[in-house]
Amino acid sequence: MTVKELHDFFNSFLKIEDFSADPSLNGIQIQNGEVGSKEIHKIAFAVDACEESALRAIEEGADALVVHHGLFWGHCETITGSLYKRVSTFIKNDLALLAYHIPLDANNPYGNNFGLAKMLGLQAVEGFGYWRGMSIGAKGSFSSPVSAEELAAQLSALTKTQCRAFSFGKEKISSVGIISGGASEDVAEAVSEGLDAYITGEFAHEQYHYAQEMKINVISGGHYGTEIIGVSLLREKLEKEMGLETCFIDLPTNL
Repeated sequence: MTVKELHDFFNSFLKIEDFSADPSLNGIQIQNGEVGSKEIHKIAFAVDACEESALRAIEEGADALVVHHGLFWGHCETITGSLYKRVSTFIKNDLALLAYHIPLDANNPYGNNFGLAKMLGLQAVEGFGYWRGMSIGAKGSFSSPVSAEELAAQLSALTKTQCRAFSFGKEKISSVGIISGGASEDVAEAVSEGLDAYITGEFAHEQYHYAQEMKINVISGGHYGTEIIGVSLLREKLEKEMGLETCFIDLPTNL
């Protein structure tokens, strides 16, 4: 399998062409081999593309690294400082890099948000939340309502992160909206839809009093913790369907 064939496999269901408003340069960000024709035998997965994740992938003998947060975000940059360290590590070691940002947030069933909804046992799951006109999150309901503390404990077990509950709303939660990562401001959409709770990665100071005043429960699961889901599901799908060797590079930021 070449890096292009690997991307074609992922794009057959992630459909980056449907997310043209995402400036994240989804897909192949760094090829391997002079024309991208080098065979790939082992693929590493991580949340973030950085010098350490690249070095760890190389230590694991991987030919490509697949991430949620890539190196390039749609604007021209000089390759100096930290970016030089990152880019040069990939190129010097002929390690390919593929990144899937909003397409991996939004995908059903392999994305961060639909994946979390399924793991939490939510029913009647559908799309929720928009960014630049793109639907990115998921919402659903519990068959048996839970408290904010119970929901935070369940999420902590799934993400291996110490999640925090802000119990501002109902004592028992039935309906939940989920947008992983840094989507604190979208608590307003959860309020507008009358949901009992909102799960995101980073819950910012600016939204604390708003959520309290609007009486909605918020669970902060960590940016990293809520976004290990998508890359883990991609890894499982690739192993199952293509039989390739993989590994996961776990570099938690505790943020």
